[in-house]
Amino acid sequence: MSRLICLLLLSVLLSACATLEQSPPPAVQADESAINALYELIGLSVEAYEDGLAALRAGEDALGRADIDRAVATLAAAGNACTQQPGCEPQRFMAAYGNLLTLRSDVLTGDAEAFVEIEVAPEESSAILADLPAAARSVNLLNGRELGEMIELNGPVKAALHDWLTWMRPLLMDAWENYQHMRHLMWPVYEEAGLPEALLFGIMAKESGGRVHAVSRAGAAGPLQFMPHTGQRFGLTRVNGFDQRFDPKLSTRANVAYLNERFAELNNDLELALAAYNGGEGRVLRLSRQSPSPSFWNPEIRAQLPRETQDYVPYVLAAAWLFLHPERYGVEFPTLDTLPATVALAAPMTLGELSVCLGQAGTRSGWFRTLRNLNASLEPFERLPEGTEIALPAQLVERYRADCIDGEMALLAAQLHESRDHRRPPTRIYTVQRGDTLSTIARRNGCPSMMAIARDNDIRGPRYMIRPGQRLTLTGCSR
Repeated sequence: MSRLICLLLLSVLLSACATLEQSPPPAVQADESAINALYELIGLSVEAYEDGLAALRAGEDALGRADIDRAVATLAAAGNACTQQPGCEPQRFMAAYGNLLTLRSDVLTGDAEAFVEIEVAPEESSAILADLPAAARSVNLLNGRELGEMIELNGPVKAALHDWLTWMRPLLMDAWENYQHMRHLMWPVYEEAGLPEALLFGIMAKESGGRVHAVSRAGAAGPLQFMPHTGQRFGLTRVNGFDQRFDPKLSTRANVAYLNERFAELNNDLELALAAYNGGEGRVLRLSRQSPSPSFWNPEIRAQLPRETQDYVPYVLAAAWLFLHPERYGVEFPTLDTLPATVALAAPMTLGELSVCLGQAGTRSGWFRTLRNLNASLEPFERLPEGTEIALPAQLVERYRADCIDGEMALLAAQLHESRDHRRPPTRIYTVQRGDTLSTIARRNGCPSMMAIARDNDIRGPRYMIRPGQRLTLTGCSR
């Protein structure tokens, strides 16, 4: 991995230097291959960073920190090279670096979950709740035709259908179930804009599978995976600590606004608009303007897009096609009881406790994901005060009243919630004695490593100074 990163970075930097040594022509053309190589370094840097974090957790401090330093240096160098490449988007590198910091914080503190921890925020204060842009352009997209008539079942789309119907079928079914429970929040936005529901499902299935708190390695977040700077452009900001990219209704509004803008630029070309959504609007607009035949399927355009984008568009179209024609492919989307409702908590409870006491009836995999998706701004394992309004499927209201206010299941849920504290390694306080070093303290007390003690107590290198009488927190030590 490290050698591959170095080779890619060397190639890109040499290309950038060669560009700088020449007098730029009047109209500078984007070097798509160099830009794609830079973007590829984002994923490789994140992988190397994750390897470093894994090494740190395993006690291999030198190896872990070397991997982390190398990953950060690679990302920084690639970001600098990006600023020298016309058409390259430095925001991607800044977002990726922010994501690395989040990974470091979560993994080293043992708090990493499959979702981002967020705080409560009122929806009413959102800047994006204003009227959507005029829907006329979106309606014109179809030109009186159904979406099913517009999807071309060519080789790439058929290959994507194959994947959705084989190893990706569980993801497709999860996306369907997640979407059905959020449909009342998302579909009305598309319906108002004149956009087909199958398109919304296809984008969501490929982007997040309907997991509202999904976050990509590059920093895209939410059910429709907006990057931070793009989300802010379309009104998805932070309100009282809550990242509105995680809100299914608000992110759908932003998605419609974004697509409307792309349709206006790209002559209502659906495939190019989807390519821009994934691969960057500037790149796709530039390629379409340079080509006498501006189509995503044009080999001259498609070959200059990132591999991820080349696959992304067929996957979205294939998922949309299956949404429209499941019976042709033996797909049986389940009929779900998704009527929405709310309950006011009769006693303090976490969403985790609620999902335990509600059981599994009516669902394949329990209610935790649905509760998280419908209550995006609520922290899942923090007790919510009595009276908090919880959104949930109406079929669960009576079950909540019967099993989650008191009784055996409510007690069991509370006991299991409290047991989460036992996952944390035991901690104790140690008072530094004369002659102590972090190394001797770690060795005498059976601690994972001196670097772990330094990290937990904010002791900085390179000398890692401590003083007699200083109180240190020791975590996970065996003696």
